[in-house]
Amino acid sequence: MTIGLTPYLQFSGNAKEALEFYHAALGGELGMMTYAEGMGADAAGDAGGQIMHGSLYVDRGVHLMASDLPEGMDGNGFGTVSLSSSGDSTADAATLESWWEKLQDGGTVVLPLETAPWGDKFGQLIDKFGVAWMVNITATAS
Repeated sequence: MTIGLTPYLQFSGNAKEALEFYHAALGGELGMMTYAEGMGADAAGDAGGQIMHGSLYVDRGVHLMASDLPEGMDGNGFGTVSLSSSGDSTADAATLESWWEKLQDGGTVVLPLETAPWGDKFGQLIDKFGVAWMVNITATAS
């Protein structure tokens, strides 16, 4: 049996926009549920239109989940995270280079995607939602 590890991202009211951006950049199947849909409009209150849970299933087993943290919900302690993606085939390299090009739109490239001292292509960026991404393409695939 395989054990998966799925990043769950929290946003301050723009999870829908972020998930739609990741969907456009990475492809796959996107599903979202608002707090009003999940809890009922009365229980959700002002957070009713915000995302209670979103899932993006991408090819090759990639899965991202996200939600909004409504006002008053404590998001402290979640810390920071970098999403790391890597591939070691020619198809993986093409996919990861495509993701890189799309994810940097509106973001900041910290390290360009280029040959690193260990021989692989490696790059780091922070997307327009403040999420850090690392991409590593094994030298044999580039």
